[in-house]
Order: sequence, then structure tokens, then C-alpha cells
Amino acid sequence: MEEKINDALKSALERAPERKFTESVELAFTLKDVDLKIPTNRVQEEIRLPHGRGKEIKIAMFAAGELATKAKKGDIHIIDPSTIEDLGGNKSSAKKLANKYDYFLSEVPHMGLVGRYLGVVLGPRGKMPRPVPPTVDPSMMAAGLKNTVVVRSRDKMTFHVAIGTRNQSEEQLMENVMTVYTRVTSKLERGIGNIRSLYIKTSMGPSIPVEVIN
Repeated sequence: MEEKINDALKSALERAPERKFTESVELAFTLKDVDLKIPTNRVQEEIRLPHGRGKEIKIAMFAAGELATKAKKGDIHIIDPSTIEDLGGNKSSAKKLANKYDYFLSEVPHMGLVGRYLGVVLGPRGKMPRPVPPTVDPSMMAAGLKNTVVVRSRDKMTFHVAIGTRNQSEEQLMENVMTVYTRVTSKLERGIGNIRSLYIKTSMGPSIPVEVIN
């Protein structure tokens, strides 16, 4: 499979027209013979990419005091916890916030408040904040998240994940894509036997199929 994936990656990069922006490179899975109505069968994985995501990742944190000060040093945007209820009452502002940041962190005491007022917006996007204990440096957590992608099938047989960008080398992208492919197939009961099709593409380029034999 590695050779087939490599061939598809090369083709996707070669056939994608040059754009005025940096395109993402994506891997799309379509599953078969998996009952995704059963939550335990769904794919939901956080995967650390060996060469990162190839783009700036924005992280925000609900925090005040000492942890907020530490977070700022890690280039984390701070959201004042006193504004959580107001944000929850303004769905437009909440959606803008959810779309602006890739990940959210929160001091442990504010997790319940975030869930109550912003869970309806952050939850479906897979962006509920990760709790930060008082003894943990949030900048360390943020450093790891900047190289992390979240793969979520939900109840859909087809799902995709960005494995890097076109400004990364082919070798880097290949290591990233194999990391994601290996993790996803390891979570399926029959491994590659549960994959109907696999495609690689850039954001706006053609979808290149990977031959799946099982």
C-alpha cells in the first residue's frame, strides 16, 4: 500500500494547478461494512504528524491569572472566562470564535461553563477545550497540538483529514500520510478490509484514487 499511496500523492501534487494560496493536502477515506450508528465503531483519533501540519495553527484558551500569563508566552490567545456566558448568548459571535481557532484549551474550573454555554457550537466541530491542570504549562500542550490532526468519521462512511500543505516536501507529506493511514486502519476491525476507497488530493485539485485491494 505504501507504494500505491506514494504514487497517488505524486500524481495529486503534479496534477494540481498552482494557486495564489497554499493548498492543504488531504486524505479521504470511505469505509465499508462498518456500522457507524454504533458510536464505538466510529473513528475518532488525534494523530501527531511527524512533520507537522505545514501551516499556522491558532489556539485559544479560557483562562485568567497565572495560567493566562503562561499561555500568552506560548502564543495562545486568551479568552476572559467572564465573557463565556455572553458568547453563548450570541450564536453568531460563538460561531466566529469556533471557526477562528483550530483548538481550544481551558482552565479546569471553567470547563463546565464552556460546556453549558458554548458546547452546542464547539461540540459538533470537535473543538471542545482540553482541560489544563494548574500544574501544567499550557504552552507545552499547545506545542503538541500544533502538530496534531483530528480524524473524525462521526456517522459518515466518507471522511477526510488534512495531512499537510503543498509547501512541505513530498517526503514529509508521505511520512505524514502514512502515519494517518496506519493509525486509521489499525482502529478498524478488519483493517484495510474495511476501506472501500482512498483518495489523495490538494484543496482544489483533482482527487487521485489509491488502489485498494483486499
